[in-house]
Amino acid sequence: MEAIQHMVIFDLKHAAESPLTDKFLKDGLTILSQIPGVKNFQVFNQISPKNDFRYGFSMDFDHKDAFENYNNHPAHVLFVQDRWMNEVSRFQEIDFKALIIK
Repeated sequence: MEAIQHMVIFDLKHAAESPLTDKFLKDGLTILSQIPGVKNFQVFNQISPKNDFRYGFSMDFDHKDAFENYNNHPAHVLFVQDRWMNEVSRFQEIDFKALIIK
């Protein structure tokens, strides 16, 4: 099986210290981490001057099917439609599978 690490870095339309920002990040954690197959869900705040995105979500999946189930899960679809599309100003998605180096 090929494990997948899914990460998305993003900026919000809300001010950095606003209650709306806190709510978005907390709701993302609460809603998305409960989807079956999601492991090690984490919320990040960017600290590097080399990257100008402010926030990040990261999660792991044991295999591609779990990742696809997450993408198609009604809770994820609804979060994207209702929250992500309205509150995120820009983002970059990154999906990795580990390489086996010989």
